[in-house]
Amino acid sequence: MKNKNVKVESLVTKKGNKRRQFLKMSGLAIAGSGLLLSCSDDDDFTEPNPDPDPETFDLGGGDLGVLNYAYALEQLEADFYTKVVNGSYWSGAAMEEKQILEDLYNHEVNHREFFKAALNANFDAELVLPESLEFDFSSVDFSDRDSVLSTAQLLEDTGVKAYNGAGKIIETAAYLVIAGKIVSVEARHAAAIRSIRGNDMDDFKLFAGDDIVAPGTGLDGAENPSVIINAAGGFIVTPFTANQLP
Repeated sequence: MKNKNVKVESLVTKKGNKRRQFLKMSGLAIAGSGLLLSCSDDDDFTEPNPDPDPETFDLGGGDLGVLNYAYALEQLEADFYTKVVNGSYWSGAAMEEKQILEDLYNHEVNHREFFKAALNANFDAELVLPESLEFDFSSVDFSDRDSVLSTAQLLEDTGVKAYNGAGKIIETAAYLVIAGKIVSVEARHAAAIRSIRGNDMDDFKLFAGDDIVAPGTGLDGAENPSVIINAAGGFIVTPFTANQLP
């Protein structure tokens, strides 16, 4: 009986290691991307159009607008996962789930800090989105597994669509490369959450469903910033506009 228990434990460990290996490369997605921190040329910088409402921060247009937009979304996800790992569901979650969610927390915090550094290195401070946006997650029960995981899936799916949709707006090649790397991370996150919710921690196919991959194209969804911001608006308290983004 003892040997049987060891065999079962070994199988669970192997599945857990396989899933975490799937996520491991996510942490490397922006490694070596320091070029983004110093690739803007002040001589090529174009002052954004005046904000029609000077009392409300506008994300701006072009590369500035896209980076501010990504920064807002990464702040949102980082804030969510911070609440997850500090919530009561977390303390009672299975070890495998805790490890995966901790990985996601670390990735999103890293993404947030990356965009903060990139924006501040390339643009004047008054053009950079505030670093401490306020969010409202009162609709999420952080003690309830389904509430937490369904919200995580919503945010990760939205993140994939956001980066895919923003690609056509990006003007600088280096920024496009980074966006491509990060969207692959968000896709891995979405796959991981689907695996947890589907109670199959070893199934990588759950992400490739018809609700995500468009039939006949094999492509993930892509949405303009205006659509994404509207979808995430229920969580965002700090007002800002995106008047120069589609």
